[in-house]
Amino acid sequence: MRSGCCSEIGTDMTRWPTDKHFTSWLTLAPNNKISGGRLVSSRTQPSANRAAAILRLAAMNLGRTQTALGAFYRRLAFRVGKAKAITATARKLAILVYRTLKDGLVYRDPGADAYDAQHRTQVLRRLRQRAANLGFGLVNLTTGEVVESTVS
Repeated sequence: MRSGCCSEIGTDMTRWPTDKHFTSWLTLAPNNKISGGRLVSSRTQPSANRAAAILRLAAMNLGRTQTALGAFYRRLAFRVGKAKAITATARKLAILVYRTLKDGLVYRDPGADAYDAQHRTQVLRRLRQRAANLGFGLVNLTTGEVVESTVS
């Protein structure tokens, strides 16, 4: 993936001040149309950018891997559909490519299990917080004990 993508974008990342500029250039960032302070449309623009096509192809294949990015893709594909999940994963890949080329980031994949565990703790933390705000508590169904409402 790196050789195909780098041949399209080069290795000089000074052309883009931030990773947001880079993803926008790749047309992987949404084009938010706002009217009257309300979001009307939030779609990505169609593009003939070959680097974006390579990143989308890589994102599509990530769904079959046992990596954190693969778990991210599968979670999103279940919730919002495969097309949006491919674009979101390609954007995440583009940010990793940008940071690798600009800052020398060395990416170490934590794996799908670590990603799922981290996601589960975040969801549980938000659920505890929401239950506490509504005046409720959580009970673990397997053990029957009350889950602490302290949010860390």
